[in-house]
Amino acid sequence: MTSSPTSTPLSSGTPLSLFVLGRQSDPRSERGVECPGDLPPASDPALVERARRAKAALGDRLFVLGHHYQRDEVIQFADVTGDSFKLAREAAARPNAEFIVFCGVHFMAESADILTAPEQKVILPDLAAGCSMADMARLAQVEDAWDVFADAGVAHLTVPVTYMNSSADIKAFCGKHGGVVCTSSNAKSVLQWALRRGEKVLFLPDQHLGRNTAVLQMGMSLDDCVVYDPHQYNGGLTVDELQAATMILWKGHCSVHGRFTEQAVDDVRARIPGVNVLVHPECQHEVVLKADFIGSTEFIIKTIRQAEPGSKWAIGTELNLVKRLAHDHPDLEVVFLEQHVCYCATMNRIDLPHLVWALENLAQGHVVNQITVDPETERYAKAALQQMLDLPGETARD
Repeated sequence: MTSSPTSTPLSSGTPLSLFVLGRQSDPRSERGVECPGDLPPASDPALVERARRAKAALGDRLFVLGHHYQRDEVIQFADVTGDSFKLAREAAARPNAEFIVFCGVHFMAESADILTAPEQKVILPDLAAGCSMADMARLAQVEDAWDVFADAGVAHLTVPVTYMNSSADIKAFCGKHGGVVCTSSNAKSVLQWALRRGEKVLFLPDQHLGRNTAVLQMGMSLDDCVVYDPHQYNGGLTVDELQAATMILWKGHCSVHGRFTEQAVDDVRARIPGVNVLVHPECQHEVVLKADFIGSTEFIIKTIRQAEPGSKWAIGTELNLVKRLAHDHPDLEVVFLEQHVCYCATMNRIDLPHLVWALENLAQGHVVNQITVDPETERYAKAALQQMLDLPGETARD
C-alpha cells in the first residue's frame, strides 16, 4: 500500500489509530487522542473544485462512501452516507464501480474489501485513519486469551462474538471458532444465537456494548459479566471467575463514547429542563442507565428525525454527527452531551486534502492506499459476517 505524502509519521510504538488532532489533551480519552475544542478551519476552497473535477473525471468508475462521523467538507462528496456496515454493503451493491473510496476508518475499509468483488479496489484516503477500539483487540492477544480459556476448561463452551468495529483478523478468528459479527442494532439477537450454541460468550472488543446488551436487553446481572484484560496475567481473571461467567467482555472501549460521564448527564438536565438524553450503547453502563433513549447511530438519526418540534435533545455520540443533526433540524434544540468537545480524532484524519490527493491519483491512473485483506482472513471473516446476515429477520446496522 502507498501512503499519502501528507501523512504524519508515527512516533515509536504509537498505534496507527492514535494520531493527534489539535493541541489540548483530554485525560479521559486514549493517549494520543486530542480534543482541541473545534476542528481546524475548512480547507482551501480551491480543493473543493479539484475534488469535483477529479470525481467527475472518474465518473461511474468511482463510488465514494462517507461515514456519519466524517467532517462536512468530506461528506459533501459522498455518494452514500451511513454507518460502517451499511456502507460496506452499499459498496458490495456497486459491482461496476472500479474504485471504492471509503471516507471512514481502517476496519470499515477492510469490511468493504471483504464484501466487494476481487477486481474492485477499496481506497482509504489516509492510512492513519484507524480506530482505537479496534486496536484494543489484537489477534495475538485474542489467541492467547483462547489458550487461557482452554486451560480453564471453558473454550469449548465459549462462542466468540465480535462487534463490527474490529479488524478483519479478529472477525476471521470468530469465523474460525464458530462465532459471528454483530452491530449495535442486532447485538441482542446475535447474543441470543450465540448462547443457544454455547454456554458463554467472548465479546470483542467493546466491553460497554456487550455489558449494556447483556444486562439491559437480555436480563443478565452485572455478576454474569467479567472483563478480560489482555494486559494482565490470564486476563486478570481466576479459573473460577471464567467458569462462572456468562459474558466474558474484552477490555476495550470507544475513545469518544467512553468519555461521556454521569456528571455530564446531570449537568445537561440541570442546564436544559425537560431535555431528552439520547446515547449510543458504546457509552459506559452508568451513563446509559441515566439516559432516556439508547441506540445505534442509525437509531439516533431516526429518533431526531421523528422528534416532536420544539423538543430538546442532548446526544452522546460523535460531535460531527451531532452538529449535523442540529443544523438539519432547526425546529429542535439539539446539543452535545459533553460540554468539553471531542471529535473522533482518527475519523477526522480523512480531510479534504487527503481526499483530493486520493481522487486525483486515481484519475491519473495511480492506485494509492488500497486496502486488501488476504484470502484466508477474508474467507473466515466473511463466514462470521454471513452468519450474522443469516440470522432470521435481521437487518444489520451500527
